[in-house]
Amino acid sequence: MNADTVTSTDHGTGQLAPSDYIAPDYIAADWRDFYALTKPGVLKLVIFTGICGLLAAPGSIHPVIAFTAILCIALGAGGSAALNQWYEGEIDGRMKRTSRRPIPAGRMQPQSALHFGIGLSALSVFIMGVGVNWLSAGILAVAIFYYAVIYTIWLKPNTPQNIVIGGGAGAFPPVIGWAAVTGDVTLLPILLFALIFIWTPPHFWALAMFVKSDYAKAGIPMMPVVAGEKSTRRQIFWYSVVLLAVAAAPPLLGLTGWIYGVPAIMLSLIFLGLAAKVGFRQESDPKKMKPEKQLFAFSIVYLFAVFAVLVADRLVYAGAPA
Repeated sequence: MNADTVTSTDHGTGQLAPSDYIAPDYIAADWRDFYALTKPGVLKLVIFTGICGLLAAPGSIHPVIAFTAILCIALGAGGSAALNQWYEGEIDGRMKRTSRRPIPAGRMQPQSALHFGIGLSALSVFIMGVGVNWLSAGILAVAIFYYAVIYTIWLKPNTPQNIVIGGGAGAFPPVIGWAAVTGDVTLLPILLFALIFIWTPPHFWALAMFVKSDYAKAGIPMMPVVAGEKSTRRQIFWYSVVLLAVAAAPPLLGLTGWIYGVPAIMLSLIFLGLAAKVGFRQESDPKKMKPEKQLFAFSIVYLFAVFAVLVADRLVYAGAPA
């Protein structure tokens, strides 16, 4: 990437204009910078949903193999995040929210991030294949490629549907955890994939609503920038309707018990209520938290809670069909 030729959005014309991004003078990175490359905040959710997929799967798995599987999920997610930051170093430098990341802040050479990302990614797939099974390793490889190439290089800079299609990148961990135990993929892990896939657009667009100027400055065609706030708000609402249906599907199909079903449906109704406030927003009290910020904050709690009750359900109904 060439800092002199990178473009950003001209807010007056909607066209792309030369960026004022200036490449930093890099200094030697330390372990904290490499850790930051893995996007620890996102990594927590990836690891958690992977563990839940593993615990929800029927059958048993040796604790050492289980630990190996989760470690590989973490390494693969961290590696793909590093590749993402390597490719987007200049874009990150033009966004206030990401400007302090290691590469744009000048704490790491882009090549170091590239080597780190490739190394973690390759190591994670190899260990998963040898130590767990090759189906889970194959799904992990697809997940890494999906995020690092399909989403980062192709979708994100080129289409406002980047988050819609790219949501699949973060939806793989529970499927990988399930496959690590069973060696197969059945309907329930597919529904878990769909849950995260459908959850991602309202979650991320809620964030994009209050940082859209960052995306506009960086020339990223995020939905609020390209389609406008009104269209984005409506889409957040309708995706949340679909999310309710997907969350309710497992108990209705007999794949889980109601220990999962009741809390999942209630949480989804709360999610939908917050999404309705976003979708049909009227002028609100400026002293109160904006609806999109409320939805974004709750969306994180929502996903943790839904997967937690899934595990609780499976522990109680160990013999339930899967």
